Amino acid sequence: MRVLIVKTSSMGDVLHTLPSLTDAVQAIPGIRFDWVVEEGFAQIPTWHAAVDRVIPVAIRRWRKAWFSAAIKAERMAFREAVQAQRYDAIIDAQGLVKSAALVTRLAQGVKHGMDWHSAREPLASLFYNRRHAIAKQQHAVERTRELFAKSLGYAKPASQGDYAISQHFLHDSPQDEPPYLIFLHATTRDDKHWPESHWRELTGLLSHAGVRIKLPWGAPHEEARAKRLAEGFDYVEVLPRMKLDGVARELAGATAVVSVDTGLSHLTAALDRPNITLYGPTDPGLIGGYGKNQYICRPEHSTQLGDLSAAAVFAQLAPLLAAERAYD
Repeated sequence: MRVLIVKTSSMGDVLHTLPSLTDAVQAIPGIRFDWVVEEGFAQIPTWHAAVDRVIPVAIRRWRKAWFSAAIKAERMAFREAVQAQRYDAIIDAQGLVKSAALVTRLAQGVKHGMDWHSAREPLASLFYNRRHAIAKQQHAVERTRELFAKSLGYAKPASQGDYAISQHFLHDSPQDEPPYLIFLHATTRDDKHWPESHWRELTGLLSHAGVRIKLPWGAPHEEARAKRLAEGFDYVEVLPRMKLDGVARELAGATAVVSVDTGLSHLTAALDRPNITLYGPTDPGLIGGYGKNQYICRPEHSTQLGDLSAAAVFAQLAPLLAAERAYD
C-alpha cells in the first residue's frame, strides 16, 4: 500500500505527524509513504524508516514571484513529481485551502482529510473524496493519528504515539562525550522569549553541576544572543550554525534540554530527550511537547514568561541531572 502525505509546515506540525506513520506501519505491514513538505523541513520525513520519497514544495517562496519563469518551471516540476505515482490514499493532514488546492487536487488517488467541522480551514474539506470527523479537543498528535487511522481503516492505538526517529541519530552520538545540556533560547515571538538575565542566572546555578551547556542558533541575531548568554562562563559553548540534522544530532546526545516554546522543542520531544519547556502566553495543552520525558514549566500566577524564575527552572532540572548521574 502506498500513501501520499500532505503536511507541509510548520516544523512542529511536521514532527507531530510522525507517530501516525508508526501507527500505520504497525497496523498495515508493508505500507510505504511519500510526503509533500515545505523545502525547509524536507529533512524531517527522511528520518522515518517508512518514508520512501520526499517531494519538496515551496509555497512560501513561490508566492513572492508566482508567475516568474523560474517559479513556473519549479511548479511544473512539482506537479510532475506529485503525479508520477497513483496512490492508494492521499491524506491531507494540513487542512488548509492552500495545501488542498495546490497539492491535494493534483495527486492521483482517493483523497482523505478532515471534514468541514474538523479542518483548520473548513473550505479545504471540499477537495477531499473522504471526509473524517476528528475531535478538536485533543493534542495535535492525537488528531493526526485519528485522521490516519480513519483514512486507512484501522483502530487508533491507545498507547502514546511513537515518533520512531531517535534511532536514526543513535549511531551519530559520540559515546564518550562528557554530559551536556542544550538551552534552546530562540523563538520567533517576543512574548515567548525568556529574559537573557534569567538564562544567565540559570547558567550560574549550574556552575557546580559538572555539565557543559551548548547554545544553538539559526540567525545572526540569535547568534548574538547566544554569545551574550555565554559571556564569562567557560563551560558554555556557542555552537556553529548547523543544518537541522546537525542540531538533531546534538539534541539526541544531550543529557537534558531547556527550551522556550519553539519548533526545536518539538524536535527534542521527537528524539525522546528530557526536555523542560518554558511556557508563558501559549497553552501547551493542544500543541505542546508530546512524548516521553517532557516537562512543562510555567509561572504560577502569570502568563508573562519573565515572571518564571531561574530558581524554579533549576528545581525541575536538578532531578533530571541527578537521575542521569545515577544511571551512569
